[in-house]
Amino acid sequence: MLDITGLGGLLVLILDIWAIIAIVSSAESTGKKVLWVLLVLILPLIGFIIWLIAGPRGGKMIK
Repeated sequence: MLDITGLGGLLVLILDIWAIIAIVSSAESTGKKVLWVLLVLILPLIGFIIWLIAGPRGGKMIK
């Protein structure tokens, strides 16, 4: 089993938060957003990698 602790765990947490913000701000339907967020939350590292390859991207950030 993959054990992520310390700095690696913090990095995965930061990347997952970034992915969730991008998912929520994307133009996808609510159902797809929920599924993507659940994937990232349930499988943090693998879910992030899958999102990075195939997931919805966020829209323009409001300044």
